[in-house]
Amino acid sequence: MSEATKEELLFGRIAIHNGLVDQAKIDQALAVRAKRKDDSLDLGRILKAKGFIDDKQYKACRKAQEKHLIQKGLSADQARLAARGLSGEAGLAALAREDAGQDGNGDVGEAASASPAPAKVAVEEMAPDEVAPEEAQEVVAVEPSPPPAPEPAPAAASEKKETVPARAVEKRVLDEAAKKAILGLLKKARDAGASDLHLSAGSKPFLRLHGKIEFLNLPALTSNQNKSYFAQLLNDKQWAHYMEKNDIDVSIDLGKDGGRFRTNLMKQRRGYSGVFRVIKAKVPTLAELGLPQSLEKFTTYSQGLALITGPAGCGKSSTLAALIELINESRHEHIITLEDPIEYIFAGKKCNVMQRQVEVHTQSWANALRASTREDPDVVMIGEMRDLETVSLAITAAETGHLVFGTLHTTNATRTIDRVLDVFPPKEQAQIRAMVSESMRGVVSQQLVPRADGQGRVAALEILYSTPAVGNLIREKRTFQLFSVMQTGRKLGMQLMDDALMDYVKAGTITKDEAKRRAQNPKLFG
Repeated sequence: MSEATKEELLFGRIAIHNGLVDQAKIDQALAVRAKRKDDSLDLGRILKAKGFIDDKQYKACRKAQEKHLIQKGLSADQARLAARGLSGEAGLAALAREDAGQDGNGDVGEAASASPAPAKVAVEEMAPDEVAPEEAQEVVAVEPSPPPAPEPAPAAASEKKETVPARAVEKRVLDEAAKKAILGLLKKARDAGASDLHLSAGSKPFLRLHGKIEFLNLPALTSNQNKSYFAQLLNDKQWAHYMEKNDIDVSIDLGKDGGRFRTNLMKQRRGYSGVFRVIKAKVPTLAELGLPQSLEKFTTYSQGLALITGPAGCGKSSTLAALIELINESRHEHIITLEDPIEYIFAGKKCNVMQRQVEVHTQSWANALRASTREDPDVVMIGEMRDLETVSLAITAAETGHLVFGTLHTTNATRTIDRVLDVFPPKEQAQIRAMVSESMRGVVSQQLVPRADGQGRVAALEILYSTPAVGNLIREKRTFQLFSVMQTGRKLGMQLMDDALMDYVKAGTITKDEAKRRAQNPKLFG
């Protein structure tokens, strides 16, 4: 008497997942397994011996089971043993008999004739992630066992190709009235100069105008209304993703007259909701954004890493787009942008510009960045540096002769450098500090501050350019002294965030209270 191991039960889990057997058949096989006298009679072989699965399905499930165990760190021989609940010399002998074609099924009929006993290990008790997605895909195409028949016709054998029916996705319903309504709301947001339109179930539609929300004089939206609106904007593939995941990030392009919107659709407590970020039809210039012309310096480098940072909604994407467009207009090079989703559309001028969207044109940030180094780029733009692998690849790309622009959610230049370094393990810190000190070209940290007259917002910037002194401080773990370098480097175009805020206060552009709220050192503003 013995119980099936967790590794052995994986066979049953795969078979159930692919619709080859049901739980009742697994329980019957487990009852036989509990009484086995021959060690070679594992769960999979019992299912085959009892006619619940055929030989082809048995081999497919066994292959998926062993592949999963190998991915868990077992050798091929260890995986074969563990998959059958075997171990030691006896297990090796049983494998040898199996390889020799001696199935050892003699005890199955005897045990099956006994009254079935409840299984001692329920398959449902296994962790849900025991079956890897790729394993399920490998088995899913296996034909199910045909019903008992003397000689099933060939045509009948080919009728059932799909053993696991795809989950039914609610059909996208097109509605002209709903389309007209959502296009009207998007146009209203663009015409008002809003940065975002929010459609939240249970609430009136509202705009984010100059950083503050303003509700439209319209009735509260229902979940079904929003659902109908969104169906008009998505294609069938995007709609299926949204219905399955309850989240999607997409770019909505309504053409020359309607404009572009970076869109996040979600489902919340009150129902279907969405946020639409208004993207300007024309890529803005540094002057139009109110940014100093000194930032053009970043576009003159042939290689290195330049970072644009700040909190969400502070205009990082616009600043980055302005710099890329400047290169597009002034240099003869190849630019690759990696985005999620694509926001500004770049028309090739003097440069060739390739734009790739994560999960649409490539699987991940890391995959796209790794591939970009083999695509002969001169400039690479990374929409967001989210993790260790992406940061590491960005630094490597900068070191290998590419000019790399990226964004991070950090609030000042010193924290940006520390964030880049801190994502790496301690044992790699010395090497990474040396690499960053040589490849870093500068950091721009920005935030948008409401104007004193209420007519929009202005960008306050902290700017750090790389100099030999900056490189030394990074190498020697003295990034806390970068504050002093920026303070004394105004002639080089550097500035602290507090100095930028103070300049706006003196010019009457922003109020002292707003500056105080956003300053690193509020005491400077009284």
